Parts: sequence; structure tokens; C-alpha cells
Amino acid sequence: MEILLGFTIAALIAMTGVGAGTITAPLLILFLHLPVEAAVGTALAYSAAVKLVVVPVQIWRRQVSWRILGVMLITGIPGVVLGSVLFKRMARSQGSTLWLYLALGSMIALCSAWCIYRHFRPADAGGHRPYRPKWLALAMLPVGAEVGFSSSGAGALGTLALLGFTPLDAPRVVGTDLAFGLCIALVGGGMHLSHGGVDPALLSRLIVGGLLGALAGSSLAPRIPARAMRLALSVWLFGMGMELCWHALAGVRG
Repeated sequence: MEILLGFTIAALIAMTGVGAGTITAPLLILFLHLPVEAAVGTALAYSAAVKLVVVPVQIWRRQVSWRILGVMLITGIPGVVLGSVLFKRMARSQGSTLWLYLALGSMIALCSAWCIYRHFRPADAGGHRPYRPKWLALAMLPVGAEVGFSSSGAGALGTLALLGFTPLDAPRVVGTDLAFGLCIALVGGGMHLSHGGVDPALLSRLIVGGLLGALAGSSLAPRIPARAMRLALSVWLFGMGMELCWHALAGVRG
């Protein structure tokens, strides 16, 4: 089951470009019934493993802006450290589990809603927007914190910041954001692993399936309507995010 899940997640990522953390955490919670504290750490580590396969391709295609990536990491890395520490403190507090579900569900729903919005209101291709490095660095602090706290958001929120504060064209927005996601997933996943927030056996099975899924998804990507599939996946993820929120609110009321 875990290998099949890892295969499916990686194939969807390769075919649609939707973030690994956004997909993985809710699936681990809703289908494998993994506790939220273990799901977030495992999702971050799995996201790093998947991006280790994908990012070298982006580098080879020269789709990573190293200067802009450096600006993002100046505050993104401290942000993911702060988010991971905050998550671990909340996970250890009695009665906070339901609030973790609510935070995770809210972030997944918001990121998915942004992807749905972009489907109907696509951004321009870039090339004339001003470069605002200070604003970009400022935006990456909460983005990194959100990723460390919930494992999701690097793709949608990072792309939003790059589209708003840099003149990068679409391919380099994707490549630079994937490289940023890899770096903070490595840091955040390492912190969760050091705190015991990662299931190593589950992670290894997910990675085995993920390597096969990435190959299969990459070969299928040119043959499918990726934009329509991305929309369908975003709607599905929005539903899962809302389900996590409902689960949390029902528990609080109970």
C-alpha cells in the first residue's frame, strides 16, 4: 500500500507539478491514518527525496536562477527552522493535536484554492516585472515557516512570490521554486527526523514507489492534458484540506 501511494504521489507531481508536501501529508493522514506529527515530518522528507530527482533536471535545463534562489534562502531557511520548532512544541502539548489538523487543513485548502484561481486567471509570462529582492526575502520567511509547520505551501506560495517580485519567465519560476523547495525540505525534514517526527520504514517504502512513479509520470506527462489534470487535483486537495478542518472543528466542539 505504501509503495503504491508513493508511486501515485510522485506520478501526480511529475504530471501536474503540484507540490509533494501538499499531496503527501493529507494522504498519509486520511488513508494511512498516520498521526499528524508523523505525517508532516514524513511528507517533508519524502518531498526532499522526490525533488532530489527533479531539481537536477531543472539545473541541467538552466531553469534555476541562483542569485534569486540565494535571496529566497536567506530568510527561507530560518523560517523553516522556526516553523519546525513551533510544530514540535505544539505536537508535544496536550490537546493541541486538533489545532494541528486545523492548521494543516487550512494551509492545504488555501494553497489548493490559489492553484484553482491561477487556473482561471493565469499569470503573465514575466519579463517586465520589477525585481524586488527585499520584498522577496521578506515573503520567504513566513513561507519557510509554513513549510516547516505543515510541509505544504512551498510550491504555491513560492511561485506566487516569484511571480510578484521577480521578472523571471515561467520555466525559471518553476525551476527556481523547485530548488528552493528542495533546500527547505532538506532542512525541515532533517529537523523533524532529529525530533523523531519521521517514520523511517514508511518513508523508505514511499521513496521506492516514488522513484518508479516519477519515471512513469515523466513519460506520461507529454501525453496528458496537464492543465486540466492539475485543476482536478487541486479541487480534490481542496476537499481533503476542508475535511481535515472539519475533523479538527468537530473534535473541538466535541
